[in-house]
Amino acid sequence: MTPTITAFERSPDGGKGLARDMRVRWALEESGQACQVRLVSFQALKEPAHLRLHPFGQIPTYEQGGLTLFESGAIVLHIAEGHAGLLPGDADARARAIMWMFAALNSVEMAILPWSIFRFFDDTESTPGREHLEKFLDKRLQHMEAVLENCEWLAGGFSVADILMADVLRLVDRFDGLAEHPACHDYVARATARPSFIKAHADQMAHFAAAD
Repeated sequence: MTPTITAFERSPDGGKGLARDMRVRWALEESGQACQVRLVSFQALKEPAHLRLHPFGQIPTYEQGGLTLFESGAIVLHIAEGHAGLLPGDADARARAIMWMFAALNSVEMAILPWSIFRFFDDTESTPGREHLEKFLDKRLQHMEAVLENCEWLAGGFSVADILMADVLRLVDRFDGLAEHPACHDYVARATARPSFIKAHADQMAHFAAAD
């Protein structure tokens, strides 16, 4: 049964392909699985029908048969578990891939989100707290730089861990925040050069253009 995912009818990123349904689309493309996309307005996010799917009123959601999921990380992991190639077969490598999934969504994205809010809505250098967020993010990027200087992908071959980590780092790269972290920048470039990403990104942009 073809899964259905939700996406913003009008993305808050202004159509840059940075909304979290992108990582779900990417995982589906990597797995060779089609999906249907239901566009959701900001008003619909607050309505009971959507809150039954996602109690926090966000996107994406994933529906297939009797299964409904929210949280992009959980959705991407579910896709990976059902399709060979996105998780390593070796048990230790698989555990490391899942570890890096958590790292992407916690250790790294946690530092990126408050920083990105300043970038999107208030790009004034003197804004209180901005300097602390810059330093916090830079420390996390330094740690990732040290890792990515020594590997092509995080868990051996390309895996679901790279979908999440590269998608998280894309937001920093969007604002040239990886300029002083060349290994991170090259990692994002490698990942987003994959045909699966290119197709998923084009599909997301097409939906946004159709809804605009």
